[in-house]
Amino acid sequence: MRIISFSKKWDKLREDIFTTFRFPRKDKDWFVGEVVQVFYKSRSPQREKLGIAVIFNKEIRLGAKDDEEAKADGFIDMCDMERWMIKTYGEAKTWQPMNKLTLKWVG
Repeated sequence: MRIISFSKKWDKLREDIFTTFRFPRKDKDWFVGEVVQVFYKSRSPQREKLGIAVIFNKEIRLGAKDDEEAKADGFIDMCDMERWMIKTYGEAKTWQPMNKLTLKWVG
């Protein structure tokens, strides 16, 4: 079972269903029906297992399509999401296609 890790304890992680944007993986991309372990800071001494979730939807996107979608993902608006992406991944990578994954907690 693969791991999806978060570097921040987003409010969305308290919801039954939540979304996350992830760049496609070169080895084996995420897929609908995949069961994953969700961690906070998986490669850190503060590592914390948050639970088990299943990916039930996957869309290829260039970030959020509107402010509501950005808010659902934990940001103030689309501009806030864009700033975070640039800070985290750099300007060039921010404009590459991403997977918008929708997950549901199962355990």
